Formats: sequence, structure tokens, C-alpha cells
Amino acid sequence: MNESHHFSSQFDEDLSQLRSHVLQMGGLVETQVSAAIDAYTTGEIASVKVIVETDRKVNELEKAIDDDCAHIIAKRQPTASDLRLVLGISKIVTDLERAGDEAKKIAKGVRRIYENGHLPAQYGVGIRHLAEAALSMIRRALDAFARLDTPQATDVIRADSDVDAEFKSIIRQLITHMMEDPRTITTSIDIIWIARAIERIGDHAKNISEQVVFVVEGRDIRHTKEKAQ
Repeated sequence: MNESHHFSSQFDEDLSQLRSHVLQMGGLVETQVSAAIDAYTTGEIASVKVIVETDRKVNELEKAIDDDCAHIIAKRQPTASDLRLVLGISKIVTDLERAGDEAKKIAKGVRRIYENGHLPAQYGVGIRHLAEAALSMIRRALDAFARLDTPQATDVIRADSDVDAEFKSIIRQLITHMMEDPRTITTSIDIIWIARAIERIGDHAKNISEQVVFVVEGRDIRHTKEKAQ
């Protein structure tokens, strides 16, 4: 009896530590995205180096968490909700790592723009607003995971359509800039890549939220109409 209780307590501790590491990784990704957004607005391209260095830490955490997931499955043989949690985490960390990669792309694009002597704010497109919406999605997705809150996860999933629509509006504006003044083409293309990276961050937040629903309810709502309702 005592041995069984000890086994159960250790398993619970393993799962708790696993969730904690995911949130630690999520915090690093939030920092990356926020710093990239600030660099776009302020031109502080020195922060690009910090964002790249943070990306290495994110990658290391992804590997460590993947190893922990494999260890728990092999050693503990979890079932039901515990197994869903481990499987969900293995997918969540992949999306977090990719969101970090997108933040790095944003930072490098910002550096190119400023090093070429241009100011992205001159283009008058809503990059900052789009980025803040995507960052909010990441934060709320992580909060939904921390509290296993499916209503909040569903809200994040719905918010992705607004980010997609705003992204398309920015692209249309930039195409107009390029048609009206070919001298803006190089910088406009850089801003398009930045906007695309931001839109992808929103996609990753949506994917994380879908995994929260899977972990809590055991339903896979990827590629279904239900998630948009």
C-alpha cells in the first residue's frame, strides 16, 4: 500500500515538474516575441542578439522536455488523462519552439530594415497591433494550459481568425505601397515576412490551445469546424 502510494506521489511530482518546465519554456518564448515587437517599434536592434541567445535556451528546454516525456511514458506507462497530458505536452513544446523561431525571424527582419536606413513605422501598417494580438494569444494559451481551462483555450482558437484577417489587410496595404512607389519594395517585403512570422505565432498559439482541449476533454479538434464555432 505504502509502495503504491509512493509510486503515485512520485508520478504526480514528475507530471507537475513537466508542466512547470513547459511554462518556463513558454515564458522564454513570450520574452522573445515581446522583445522582437519592441525592436520593431524602437529600432533597438542590439536586442536581436539577446533574442537569438534566448532561442538557444528554448531549444534546449524543448529537448529536455521531450526526453522527460519519453522517460515518463517508458517508466510510468501513463493511461487516460495522464497519457493525454504527456502527449499534449510533447506537441505543445514543438509549437512553442516554432513560435520562438518566428520571433527570431521578426528580429532579424527588423535588423535588416534599420541597417538599411529605413523606419518601418513610415509604412503606416498595423504591425504593432497585429503583434500584440498574437502575443496575447500566446499568453492566454499558456494560461489555459496552466489552469487546464478549455473555455479560455476555445477563445484563443477563435481569436486566430481575427489575426489572420488583420494579416491579410496588412499585406494588401504593403502591396499598394509597392505599386505606388517601387522604391519601397525591399523594405515592404521585409515587413511582409515580419507580418507572416507574427501570423504564424498566432497559429502556434491556436495549436497549443487545441492541445489543451485534447488534454482536458480527450477530443481532437484539429482540422474540424467545431473549433471555430
